Amino acid sequence: MSLQSNEFVTIRLAGQLLGIPVLLVHDVLKLQNVTRVPLSPGWVAGVLNLRGRIVTAIDLRNRLGLPPRGANEKAPMSVVVDHKGEPYSLLIDSVGEVLRLDDTLYEKNPVTLDARWREVSNGIYRLQDELLVVLDVRRLLDMDQALAA
Repeated sequence: MSLQSNEFVTIRLAGQLLGIPVLLVHDVLKLQNVTRVPLSPGWVAGVLNLRGRIVTAIDLRNRLGLPPRGANEKAPMSVVVDHKGEPYSLLIDSVGEVLRLDDTLYEKNPVTLDARWREVSNGIYRLQDELLVVLDVRRLLDMDQALAA
């Protein structure tokens, strides 16, 4: 019997370790020039130009109802993911490494997990020192649900 594993690009947002399935990540970028879009929801930071493509930038802190980045914190980074054939730039605090995690460490979302994370998570991995929350990019970028929130 072979053990199954999954690979995740790890990111940090407001101190929480998150994982995005590596196959969904197209690019990792330093802060780009983001142009605001009038009348867009607050969690839409704007749009950016990525090699000639217009990419919607999502402020994940705002999207999840977290406090804004402090003035003394580093500039956000960006992870570009694909959703329904469109690229989206997720503005995050920092990017970590790619982790290959054994499925035996995986658990469904515990009831004690903060509702903000539970809303956009597929589950967790219990690591040695902390929890890695697996982001569900589809639910995170479901615009109808996000607009209702």
